[in-house]
Parts: sequence; C-alpha cells; structure tokens
Amino acid sequence: MAFTLIWFCILVAAVLGLLAWGSATLLQNDRRDPMAGLLVGLMRLYARVVQRVRVEGRQYIPNQIHAGPLIVVSNHTAGADIPILQSLCRFEIRWIMARSMQIESLQWFWEWANVIGVDLGARDTTAIREAMRHVVSGGVLGIFPEGGLERPARQIMPFQPGVGLLVKKTGARVLPILIEGTPQVEPAWASLWRFGRARVRAFPIIDYSKSGLSASEIVQDLQRRYEEWSGWPLNPRGPKPERTSKAGTCDGISTATVPVSEVRSARNAA
Repeated sequence: MAFTLIWFCILVAAVLGLLAWGSATLLQNDRRDPMAGLLVGLMRLYARVVQRVRVEGRQYIPNQIHAGPLIVVSNHTAGADIPILQSLCRFEIRWIMARSMQIESLQWFWEWANVIGVDLGARDTTAIREAMRHVVSGGVLGIFPEGGLERPARQIMPFQPGVGLLVKKTGARVLPILIEGTPQVEPAWASLWRFGRARVRAFPIIDYSKSGLSASEIVQDLQRRYEEWSGWPLNPRGPKPERTSKAGTCDGISTATVPVSEVRSARNAA
C-alpha cells in the first residue's frame, strides 16, 4: 500500500511539473499569451516537418523576446514565408500586408496578429504611421521590400523606396534574411499545403542610424547586399501589379503612395 502511494505521489508530481513546464513555455512570447505560444510552437513544427527548413546564420537572429526596435527584411518567395520566418524568432514579427491578400476566412487571424493592412495603389498614410509607431515603441516590423513575389524564383526584384524611409525615420536596426526553396505554386497561399525544402539564411544586423545614408541610399545598399548574398540576377521590371494582388503578398510601402511629409508627421506622432 505504501509503495503504491509513493508511486502515485511521484506520478502526480511529474504531471504537475509537466503542466508547469508547458505553461511556462507557452508564456514565453511578447504577449505572455498561451495561445500565441501554442501558435508559434505549431509554426515551428510546420517549418520543420512540412517545409523542412534549413537555417544558416541563426546566431544573427536575436534570441530575446523583446528585440525591437527592429525591421526584419526578407525577399518574398511564397505564402509560406511568414510562418517560416516567425518560427525562427522568439520575438513577434508584425507584418505589413496588402489587404487584397487577406483571405476573409482568416480575418480573425489577421486581427489577432495585428497585421498592418495596406491598400496598394492608394495614398494609405495610415499604414505607414502605424508601422512607424510600432517600431519606434520597440516593436519588430516585417516587410518584403521587393513589393511582390519573385516569379520565377531565384531572382531579385527592385526594392521599393518605402523600406528606406522606414529605416531612416525610425532609426531601427535591420535584420536581413534570404529565403529560397519554398513551393512555387499559384496562388501563393497554396504553398502552405505543399512540402518544400526551404533554406533560410540570416545575415548580421545592420545599423544605418549612424551611416549618414539617405533613405534612397539605404534601399540601394540593401538591394546590392541581397544581389551579392544570393548571386541571383536582378529583374529590373519587378513584380506585375496584377500578379501581386492575385497571389497575395506582404508589400513594401512605396513613396508613390506615401508622401515624405506624411512619413515625417508619422514619425513625430510616434
């Protein structure tokens, strides 16, 4: 009887310990939210099992929960890019996303993830203001500076000028990431359900705050670095607008839609 009681106590202690460990693990996120911890855990499982992600330069990705002010910059290959990139980070990345690609059935998720929606081709100054406020307040922003999907894969599209403005005006550091090997299917979100062999390369964080470079020079410098790192050709035409809206992307904000004066006022408001 005493032996059985001892084993029962050991079992209860083990279960309680496992629950405590699980709860603590799920709370290790920006929000201290178990649901957020669960979703990130699922993203990591997805990245490992479905996309079979291979990571190089992991040491350059900050290992803390609060890593901002920071702007994560990446080339854009597929709809699977976002869960892959988030799975590599302990900190939460808030993405800029074209409203045209936000699937209605996932509206609850866009709201929960605090995605910053952008109306392409419109004077959407609200998005740039919100993006800058988020970064200046210590958040992490994710942006695809090419402004669309790489089609075909393994080429660099011209970087949009908006990323330079965001970096220049916020003074945030930049974490550059290069991704390849995701499923190349249409529409872009279909890549979520296909197996891939993704390769993700992270590079040393860049601090442009004391570089003296202008916003346009920052864009040029980033694009040059991506061309050198990847060894891929530059497609000077860039992504087609109609393909962008149909396939769905998280786009760089262009100065064609956001006047510099609006960016300055957003910075002051932040």
